[in-house]
Amino acid sequence: MRIRDEVVNADTIGISGHVRPDGDCIGACMAMYQYLCKVYPHKRVDVFLEQPAAVFSCLSGVGQIHTDFKTDVESYDVFIALDTVKERMGEAESMFDRAGKTINIDHHVSNQGCGDINYIDAGASSTSELVYDVLTEEEIDVEIAKAIYTGIVHDTGVMRYSNTSPKTLQTAAKLIAYDFDFSELIEKTFYEKTYVQNLLLGRALLESIQFMHGKCIVSGLAKRTLDFYHADSKDLEGIVSQLNQTAGTECAIFMYQTGVQEFKVSLRSKGKVDVAKIAVFFGGGGHVRAAGCTMSGTFHDVVNNLSLHIEKQMKEGGLL
Repeated sequence: MRIRDEVVNADTIGISGHVRPDGDCIGACMAMYQYLCKVYPHKRVDVFLEQPAAVFSCLSGVGQIHTDFKTDVESYDVFIALDTVKERMGEAESMFDRAGKTINIDHHVSNQGCGDINYIDAGASSTSELVYDVLTEEEIDVEIAKAIYTGIVHDTGVMRYSNTSPKTLQTAAKLIAYDFDFSELIEKTFYEKTYVQNLLLGRALLESIQFMHGKCIVSGLAKRTLDFYHADSKDLEGIVSQLNQTAGTECAIFMYQTGVQEFKVSLRSKGKVDVAKIAVFFGGGGHVRAAGCTMSGTFHDVVNNLSLHIEKQMKEGGLL
């Protein structure tokens, strides 16, 4: 598939990703937006996302995102959903439903495809890698390359995770040939933390609990804690991955309170527990090693409900 061919007859094009966009979602959306604006300068291209974290302001076009999800277009000729199923698009879901033609590009194993045209590859490192595949290579420029590279870096943990394939590294090599400062880009968007982020990470680590003979670790932050630090979901990036680095741990759980007895849950695995299967059971989704969902109940209710599924898989795998 070549995306320029799929939108050639469209006058209006919408782009969006999932709620609480991460680095891959933002990178994929900004690369697609910049590319379509470049190859079709006379078409109207709008991108809709919740406000990205400040670290992503280094990507061209971020200031053009419709974070309020307002538009005067009644129905887009084409709407592109990136890194998500339509049910996780938040306020953009209705725009997707009204569009004349829909396109879905994603790498989540739980996504069966929600568009008229679907490019779903669960074996890909990231949606950003798939976006690279559908662009015409000769028309990629340095700003588009930066956006794609950012997405790949974030979903592969700087090429450390097992979803990093030879193709991923080959794509990354082509991207850094555009001669941007990829080292600084990684440092600023992936590693660098604000003071508040470090404080919250510290609290999450200090208050973490190991169970299942140390095979599982969990931590959570109450809404009152987030309010005290004037923090939001963007300040919690990386906490679950840090928990998962604990020696002897096979599965990590991090949750934060979003409402009365409501928690946003992030799950990570070292590979022997399929956290995507668990997340899907509770209405979420993701990958074998990284997934998430929203759950109701007290902190202990959520942990107990998740534990039943984690324990079952660990016993089946001979870990307990």
